[in-house]
Amino acid sequence: MGIWQQLKHRWEQRRIRQLGLNREQWEAAIADWPVAQRYQGEAREQLWTLTLRFLAHKTIASGGGYPFDDTQRLKLATMACVPILHLGLAWYDHFYTVILYEDDFIPNRPYRSEDGVVHASAPGLSGEAWQQGPVILSWSAIQSAGAHGRYGQASNVVIHEFAHKLDMLRDGANGAPPMHPDMRAGEWHQVFSEAWQALHQDQSRHHHLPLDPYALTHPAEFFAVCSETFFEAPLQLQQHLPDVYRLLCQFYRQSPAD
Repeated sequence: MGIWQQLKHRWEQRRIRQLGLNREQWEAAIADWPVAQRYQGEAREQLWTLTLRFLAHKTIASGGGYPFDDTQRLKLATMACVPILHLGLAWYDHFYTVILYEDDFIPNRPYRSEDGVVHASAPGLSGEAWQQGPVILSWSAIQSAGAHGRYGQASNVVIHEFAHKLDMLRDGANGAPPMHPDMRAGEWHQVFSEAWQALHQDQSRHHHLPLDPYALTHPAEFFAVCSETFFEAPLQLQQHLPDVYRLLCQFYRQSPAD
C-alpha cells in the first residue's frame, strides 16, 4: 500500500469512528428489509463494512428540514451498497451527497405534461439522480420498498436511483452502464432492446407486465427498474426476462435468485 493509500485509509477509519455507529444499530435498521437477509456470513460482514465506508465518504443531507436519524441513514446506505457489494465503492466516486426528504418532493423546474402543456413545476417525485449532482430520495418511498412495493410490482427507490448513477458512468443515462472486461456491450444492447420491445408489445396488448410499466418510458428507466426488480424480486425477473437477469448477474457480480 502506497503512502497515498495509507493516508486515505487512515482518514476513512477516522471518519468511521466519528460516525459512532455499531453493529447492533445496523442489524436493527435493516431487520425489516427482506433483501438484507439474503446476505449472511462473509457477505454480511462485507455489506456492514461497505455501509460504514459509504457513510464515511458521503453526506446525507436533510431535504426541507426533515429530521432523519441514524437508523434511517443506516438503512438507506445499506440499500445503496447492495448493488455495489462486489463492484466496490469507487463506482460511486462521482458524487458526494444524498438528500433525504420525508415525502415526495417537487422539483423547482418547468414540466411539460403529456398533453404538451408546460407547467411551472413538476409533479412530486420519490427519487431523482442528477448527472452532475446528488441523489435525492423520499423516506416514505424507501419504506415502501419490497417485492410488491409499487402497484404490486417490485420497487426500491434507493436501488433505482443508484442504478441511474451507475448508468451515468458511461455516456450518460442511456440504460447501458460500463461493461466489465468479460462482458460484451453488443450482447447487452441486443438483449435489453429485445426485452424492451417485447414488453412494449405486451403492454399494447394489455398483457400483465412482470415489472413496473414505468420501465418502458426510457431505456435508462428500463435498466433502473430491472435493477430494483433484480434485487427485490429476482425469481420473477429470472422467470420472465431470463437473459436480462443473466446479464444483470454478470454486471452486479451477484445471483440473488440463487
